[in-house]
Amino acid sequence: MAGRGGARYRAAMSSFLHAAPPGPEAEEPPRSRWGRFLRALTPRMIGLTLASSLVVAIVMSPIFELPFTVLLGRTLFVGFVTLLARSAAVASTQRLVPPWVLQSVSVLCGAILATLAVYLLATGGDFSAVVQHEGRIQGFILISGTGTIVGLMLALGALERQRDSEAKAMGLELALERSRLERHAADARLAVLTAQVEPHFLFNTLANVQALVETGSPRAPAVLRSLIAYLKATMPRLDDGDARLGRETTLVRSYLELMHLRMPDRLRFTVEGDPALQGFPCPPMLLLTLVENAVRHGIDPSETGGSIAVSIARSGDTVRLAVRDDGVGMGESAVPGTGLVNLRERLAAFYGGAARLELTEVAPHGLLAEILIDVPASHATPATS
Repeated sequence: MAGRGGARYRAAMSSFLHAAPPGPEAEEPPRSRWGRFLRALTPRMIGLTLASSLVVAIVMSPIFELPFTVLLGRTLFVGFVTLLARSAAVASTQRLVPPWVLQSVSVLCGAILATLAVYLLATGGDFSAVVQHEGRIQGFILISGTGTIVGLMLALGALERQRDSEAKAMGLELALERSRLERHAADARLAVLTAQVEPHFLFNTLANVQALVETGSPRAPAVLRSLIAYLKATMPRLDDGDARLGRETTLVRSYLELMHLRMPDRLRFTVEGDPALQGFPCPPMLLLTLVENAVRHGIDPSETGGSIAVSIARSGDTVRLAVRDDGVGMGESAVPGTGLVNLRERLAAFYGGAARLELTEVAPHGLLAEILIDVPASHATPATS
């Protein structure tokens, strides 16, 4: 909608914050590595470790002669040691070994060392009592092997989820960057179109002053003084990227007063605007293009001159900017000039598809040029700036 289009345009003109590039991985502070280690110990992983240790203990209970609570204690110990080993691998800053290889090796070593520690505790630290006892060797193989398999499944599953999360984050970042580039491109295009309008308007006005001077009109000095005063007041605003309808209305009134000095007997005009729309955002020189078109192609060619009526109003969801003249009209073979083509492009760049330009013949002669901008009914009109 129009309000959103204006908001997007103003947002595109503001500066973007860029995060400072991170330093080399080798210089990363220990606190960050400790933070990554703690983040790897997610409630999900802790819960899965508890559940898998319980399931392994239940499944192995008929095989072992140990009480179930003792067996459960061993599987829990092995499970959490492998979890800590995997978390340490996640926090590692080295990049020579792929993450899945490093985590797999860490889980394997963690399961073997944890199981060995369990049996050494059970035998009072007697290693020979472990390796010379067939039952303990079988138990060691079962517990360490099962711990390795379950630990690898959990670690690789977590790694896969991490990759999916990183892929989604990268996709969002790319979409955001693409949106920023599109807004910058729209800004640049609008700036080019506005730059085309400024000399077009100024040269036309100077040509009118030149015609008065060459014909020796006594009004030439007054018109020239008005033009100088007009340019002093408006030149700082010609490239204003945050123009408002209030400023555009003042600009149009000044231009029509200048044209009235040039042809006082042939031009009459009125300018009416809704005060509530004074702060409504618009492209620079929006109304002036329509008014200049009405003067140049409607009033000037007419032998008797005519009148121009400018109105700005809002009806429901639509803001209506109208310039009506009773000049010679558009004619059947008339083709929209550069000014109107440029205006349509500026409307598209500023409002997107929420604004349109409509030209209608007025009986018995004349032209009605309207710019219709769609605005949500609930959208509050911006305050006057």
